[in-house]
Amino acid sequence: MNLSKYLRFAIVGACALAACSKGAPTATKPGKYSSTTGIEYNTEEGMKVSDYAGIPEGPGLIFIEGGRTVLGSAEEDVAMTRDNVERTVTIASFYMDEAEVANIHWLEYLHFVRKDSAEEFYQSALPDTTVWARELSFNDPYVDYYLRYPGFRYFPVVGVSWLQANDYCTWRTAKVNETLASGGSSKKKGGGLFGRSKKNAAADEAADAAEGAGAAKPSIEDGNTLPNYRLPTEAEWEFAAQALVGTQEVGNENQENKRIYPWDGRQVRNPYGKKMGQFLANFKRGRGDYAGIAGSLNDGAMITEYIYNYPPNDYGLYNMAGNVNEWVQDIYRPLSFEDVEDLNPFRRNGFLDPAESGNGSSTGYDKKGYQSLIDDHVRVYKGGSWKDVAYWLSPGTRRFMAEDSATAAIGFRCAMINAGSNK
Repeated sequence: MNLSKYLRFAIVGACALAACSKGAPTATKPGKYSSTTGIEYNTEEGMKVSDYAGIPEGPGLIFIEGGRTVLGSAEEDVAMTRDNVERTVTIASFYMDEAEVANIHWLEYLHFVRKDSAEEFYQSALPDTTVWARELSFNDPYVDYYLRYPGFRYFPVVGVSWLQANDYCTWRTAKVNETLASGGSSKKKGGGLFGRSKKNAAADEAADAAEGAGAAKPSIEDGNTLPNYRLPTEAEWEFAAQALVGTQEVGNENQENKRIYPWDGRQVRNPYGKKMGQFLANFKRGRGDYAGIAGSLNDGAMITEYIYNYPPNDYGLYNMAGNVNEWVQDIYRPLSFEDVEDLNPFRRNGFLDPAESGNGSSTGYDKKGYQSLIDDHVRVYKGGSWKDVAYWLSPGTRRFMAEDSATAAIGFRCAMINAGSNK
């Protein structure tokens, strides 16, 4: 018995060594045997190791190569906030939507939410179209038509709060992975992500039980599902907007160029070619001037614009300046630039700078006493919009608003980690 056991382990070890001789194991080619125990994978005794060909391609995403950079405002601090002072950080590579989430995408979201979820959640997912309404301005048509009229399909969705944008990211993750699992078509019915309708809850549960009997749910270890879609961190957003990758020379580790906007130069007009003189973003040129004069419209947009209009930056991202501001993950604090870490900086809560002191001291933010607008429910937004002047187009500028509020000038886009890589 001892001899046969010895021979079995010797044979397994020899097989493992033979596998190693073909090259070091990798994530996509782990080999047939464990390189530490010699035990064969995917057997009754061994561990299950799924086939893995790399992260699946996420719809709408562009790869953003990370690295060292200098974040912070490159413009004169006209607001005197000093809340984004320049500092050197490193950002890991990630993915980001090439364009802002558009009306048609939100209508698709509402379609599935209404079909799969409780009516209460559907109502909470509706954008606030009254953000267009003004007592002293005739924007009434946008209240009724901007979200649903076909001509506005690929204009950025607005009237969406930070909380609603987060819910959309959660739904998108589930829906995309469901589609990947079904081979490209989403045919499964029921089982809403945000809760079933009470009317059909029992029937849906019975159908899911019958359909999924004995079927294994996708797991992280399988490597066949996408990581979560989410809002980008403020640092990721600013890094992607700068797109300094377009200024780097191969082999030069010094970042010798800086951009005020997501393009080269100090001007907001195209300095080259047939489109020389045309604006590079959709923004407000000055008091009462949103688009230029009739017969010679320049940025061409009194309000928002087609999400693929204007040239993309060097990462291939559209409208990282102007059109609409964009929500990011971070809560707002004036001193985040000196508090957060220098690798993948992010502020998720009031750590080190609490909204309430808790001991009666004056170190907190007195929002209840109307001495401050800051608490743990205000979020950063960036990028400038159709109704902002050029100052806010600079990636280093930042503003904040309550996470449950919405305006006609704020939208969003999604991001995703670069899973399975240390770059």
